[in-house]
Amino acid sequence: MRRISQLIFAAAAGVLMLLALALMIYGPASLVMAILQGDAFERQVFRAIGHLIVAVAVFDVAKYLLEEEAFSEEERRNAAVTRRTLTKFISTIVIALLLEGLVLIFETVREEPEKVLYPLGVMAAGTLLLIALGVFQRLSATVEEKVDEEDPEAVSPRSGGKARRG
Repeated sequence: MRRISQLIFAAAAGVLMLLALALMIYGPASLVMAILQGDAFERQVFRAIGHLIVAVAVFDVAKYLLEEEAFSEEERRNAAVTRRTLTKFISTIVIALLLEGLVLIFETVREEPEKVLYPLGVMAAGTLLLIALGVFQRLSATVEEKVDEEDPEAVSPRSGGKARRG
């Protein structure tokens, strides 16, 4: 059953990577087409940036699926590894949300300032997700300390800066 699950995750990751690649091509291509057609350059730049931001986020999700679900031969080793993996994953989403919100704010303020609430909502969602991530990290670190669980990849002062192996 594990092999089937890995194949499904690998296939999903492959499709996501192809879609991310399509967005990475579409964003700049639409910018070039807009320039050739004489459309508003600034507006198309913001749209191309938005496409690239989403493409990077989608690619990171695909990478996560490959690394953690498709190629990983073992289940989560401990809470510290899970916390670190989830932190990297959520951080990418937070960055994508905040960048997209920023692009939307610039675009909206120039064209329709009365509609700025939606981009501000995107920024607020990114900020709340970042706060939630901080709370999650603090709570999970506290639990790890209470159960005295060591992170096998953490740097230990006793090891001279080398990663500990558990």
